[in-house]
Amino acid sequence: MKILIVDDEPLVRKSLGRACRAKGHEVTEAVDGKDGFEKWLEIKPDLVFLDVLMPEMSGPEVLQNLREKKGPPAKVILMSAYSGEHNIATAQQMGADLFIPKPFEDVFQVVARADQLYSSGKTDA
Repeated sequence: MKILIVDDEPLVRKSLGRACRAKGHEVTEAVDGKDGFEKWLEIKPDLVFLDVLMPEMSGPEVLQNLREKKGPPAKVILMSAYSGEHNIATAQQMGADLFIPKPFEDVFQVVARADQLYSSGKTDA
């Protein structure tokens, strides 16, 4: 599976990337929303880990711009440290399939949920 990780926190990108690669996935990382938007159009990922608050373009702005440009579809996992403002319902309203609060307790469990979301095709994982 091709995975795009869009997060301005290097530690999040590195830990998620390492865990995804350990499961055999092809991983591309983006440092902010603008970089993520461009890489999404370029590599056409199967699944995207997308942070909510980032410089240049927020996660919800990335999703809105992709909808407007009819960008390549992908399963989207929205992530945020501000989980009080976001949950699965608001994530789905923004066009995401799943919401995961940060920080992660177990990055391998996060990747397992991503694998399950992708393989099941369900949006209510």
